[in-house]
Order: sequence, then structure tokens, then C-alpha cells
Amino acid sequence: MAGMAQRKAKSLHNRSARFWICAGLLAASLLFMLFQGGKLAFMLFFVTATLAVYLALGKYSGIARISGSRVLLNMDGDRTVEAGTSLAVEFQAQIPGIWPIPYVVIRDRLVRMNGDAVTFETSGVPDWKRRVRAGYVTMPLARGFYRFEEAVCSTEDIFGLFEHSGLLHKRDSFMVRPRTVRIADWQLHRQALKGRHFQTVTTRALRESTQINGVREYIYGDRISRIHWNATAKTGIWKSKEFERESLPKTVVMLDRCRTHYRGAAHFELAVSVAASLLEYGQRQQLAMGLLSVGKEAVYLEPGKLSSHYRRMQHHLIGAEADGSHPIQRVLQERVRHFDPGCFFVIVSPLADERMYQALRWIQLRQTNPCLVAVDAGLDRQAAGEWQRRLRARGIVFYAVDRLEQLPDALGGGAR
Repeated sequence: MAGMAQRKAKSLHNRSARFWICAGLLAASLLFMLFQGGKLAFMLFFVTATLAVYLALGKYSGIARISGSRVLLNMDGDRTVEAGTSLAVEFQAQIPGIWPIPYVVIRDRLVRMNGDAVTFETSGVPDWKRRVRAGYVTMPLARGFYRFEEAVCSTEDIFGLFEHSGLLHKRDSFMVRPRTVRIADWQLHRQALKGRHFQTVTTRALRESTQINGVREYIYGDRISRIHWNATAKTGIWKSKEFERESLPKTVVMLDRCRTHYRGAAHFELAVSVAASLLEYGQRQQLAMGLLSVGKEAVYLEPGKLSSHYRRMQHHLIGAEADGSHPIQRVLQERVRHFDPGCFFVIVSPLADERMYQALRWIQLRQTNPCLVAVDAGLDRQAAGEWQRRLRARGIVFYAVDRLEQLPDALGGGAR
């Protein structure tokens, strides 16, 4: 703010200096004509006076009353884009009046939820109807909430001496959702539905009815009777029948937001993307999914299947930050009353040590089924093997994910 005020004061000072220089030249030409006389003096005064009138009337060029709109071209219907996407912005403006304008410079300011701001500048030449079209492309955007402030439109005279500006009163806001990866199959749920993984889940596991609910991608191991031959013939891709289910096991995804567990912003972004991908899979498969996220503020959304419930969880992940300080086991102990016996409890965290082991065991003793997705935990092959054997001995599912692209293979390929 202080830098902006200084630049504005400097601009006003330069504008005042140019004004007095032009006024001095006009006065000098007038005195030269009055005291010297002759055609040369008259022509000099006439030209100087004409230019002075042109510069003075630039104030009434119409730029101060500019109107128009800002169009966000590659935006989804819910005004969101995925993290890492560059946003294309186009301005369509109309300038009233008749005074000639050589060009229009548009300065647009984009502000992120944390206060970071960046200014984009583009320009356009008005057509014969004084309409201006101009656009620009932003840098790849990080996850978060964004807003566009009023755009500043300015123009100059043909000599570049005086600048005239106006505001395009158009504010826009949008969201950048976490980057996700499509999960074709999650073996944890598939095994539970067949009653082959957890004994405590077998009685609660969802059994399929004989009512066909739709078509899904073919998963290796599906019975031949499940293949949807008509859909396979039409698409040229193997498709399987999806049957309605009588009940669904509930799943709670916990996002670890403890600041000290992460090495930096990119590390936390990976955890958020993994959690968002899991929730997206649950929404696509119509699973009852919930979210637990504790930082400066605690958020717990009970498992549900409605689209509005999924949007609430996604909205939270858009603004989530690694600003927590509580140990995982303490977070769980304070909210144990919310967890239904037999539900899946998936922890997304970079933590893979004794503290996490104790938290997973504590969950298991509360008759829930723990699962750990370790995001870039920094384990070498030997340490990962030991950690895997220790958790498997207790019947705890473990996935190690160092990159987001590894998640579908890890989930579909079984616990590691």
C-alpha cells in the first residue's frame, strides 16, 4: 500500500510538471507573437494553441465513463478451475464520446485469499465504434479462493504527455480446486464389499442387489456375467454392469494439517490432492464419505452421499492450510464420539513413525478400520518394508504415495 501511494504521488508530480511546461510554452509563443509579430510568430502561436486545446480536451475523451465486462474463458460452470491451470481472461469494453483514442491499457489486479496480489496488463485498440477487446492469460494458479478487483483502464494523447484513466466496475471471484487424479478402483472397498477383508465389516458390508444401476469401467477380475456387452460393443471398451447396493460402508477421510509434519507448501499440496482424489472417487461411486480436518479451525463433515455434501467437502479443501499444531491422536480422541463402529477411517498424512502407529492402533481398538495413506513420508525401501510388515501384522492397510500419479496404482494394486 505504501509503495502504491508513493507511485501515485510521483505520477501526480510528473503530471503537474508536464502541465506547467506546456503552459509555459503556450505563454512563450503568445508573448513572442505579441512582441515580435509577423507570420512566423502567428503560426507558432496557432500551432501551440491548437496542440494545447487537443491536450486539454483529452480529459473529455470518455475513458472515465468506460463500461464493459470481464469474461473468464476456461472456467467451469461452478466457477472453479483445477490447480495448475492458467486462466484466460478477456475484456470487452465500450468507450463513450467521440474524441479520438489511440489505444487503451487495461491493468487488472488478481488477489488471493491470503492477501497475495498480482497485476496483469494488456492493451487494445478501439474500433470505429469505440469498442475494445483485449485479453491475457494468467500464470498457473495455486489452490485457493481468488477475486478480481476493479480494472483500471487508461489512455494517453498521441504525444504520451498526459494519461487519462477510468475504472471498469466489474468484480469477479472464483475458486481453484485441488489437483486430483481419477481413481478407477479402490481395492479396500472392493474387498470389503465381498466380505474378504475385514471380519468386522462383513456384516455391515454392502451387498449388491439384482437391480442394474448403470455401467462402469471393467475391472480386472470381474465375472463374465457382469460384462455389459451392448455398452462394450458401442464404445469398443470393456464395460461392466453396476448394480444398486443395499447399504454402504461409511468412510471418513482425515487430512493431517499439522504444520510441523510437512516440509513445505508443495508437500502439503500433495496431501490435499490425495484427500480430494479419494473424496472424488467416493462421490463418483456413491459412497458415504466424510471429512475430518483440524487446523486453526476444526471441521468435521459426517459421511454422506449427496452432491451438496461433496461440494462442502471440496469447498473446505480449497481453503485448507497446514496451520494445525495438535498431535493426531489428540485430534482423534476429541472426536471419537462421531465415528461409527465398522467404518473405514483413512488418514492422509506424511507421518510414518511411532506416533502414527499408536494413533492407528487407537482407532482400531475403537472398532473402526484404519487405513494410512503416507504422502511422501521419506521412507527408503528398507524402512517402508519394515513399516508395511508392522502394520500388516495388525491388519492395518497402508499405502505409500510419493507422487499424485501413483495413487490409482497404489489403491487398485492393493495395500503395500
